Amino acid sequence: MAQLLLVGNSRWHWAEAAAEGWRCWHGPPPTPGQPPAWDQLRAWAAVGPLPAGCAPPPQCAIGLGQVPLADLPPWLGIDRALVGWGAWHAEGAAALVADAGTALSLTWVDGDGRFRGGRISAGAALQRRSLAQATALLPAPQAPAAPMDWAAADPWPLDTETALQQGCWRATAAAIALGWRELSRLDPDPRRRLWLTGGDGEALAPLLEAEGLAPQWAPDLALQALAALPAVGLLS
Repeated sequence: MAQLLLVGNSRWHWAEAAAEGWRCWHGPPPTPGQPPAWDQLRAWAAVGPLPAGCAPPPQCAIGLGQVPLADLPPWLGIDRALVGWGAWHAEGAAALVADAGTALSLTWVDGDGRFRGGRISAGAALQRRSLAQATALLPAPQAPAAPMDWAAADPWPLDTETALQQGCWRATAAAIALGWRELSRLDPDPRRRLWLTGGDGEALAPLLEAEGLAPQWAPDLALQALAALPAVGLLS
């Protein structure tokens, strides 16, 4: 059965074709010098580093030149190209894709399938770690923070740890909401869809919905796009 791999900044993202449909999973990079079995790998792309001795077969590599999104600049990350093309390909309509992982990237694709630009900022967890590293009094996170119950949580907490969580998560959601609203004024295409993907996407969705947005949650958008590329040909 065919497998796909997207090497991210902090996790490896896998997909496997099975009789009942695609199975996707995510995990840490493999131990250096102990690569996975590559015999079922159909295609892979990388935005993050490859551990020593764990490089996938080069003949299966996918680069920007194989993503049929018009006006792609040569510096664009393959992850942004994949999710931008994947969102446009899914509906043939303009899209703003918010990929919320280690970094938050916003990628704008117009209704003609052209890359129109975007934004990049730190994701919620990276904001949290950076604040601890750059200040004297803010504590370092002891463990990955669980997504908050936004309906029950106090948006103006009294304790420092919860204030950090609220601030970083809400700053990330606000960056997405601001980008969507500014883009809507710049190019009021009624068919444009806000797509949300990445490891933090599901936790951010309620905050965006509270702001009147309607994000399309697509946790495996990059892998679905990789499968649908003409150069790969696993999905129509």
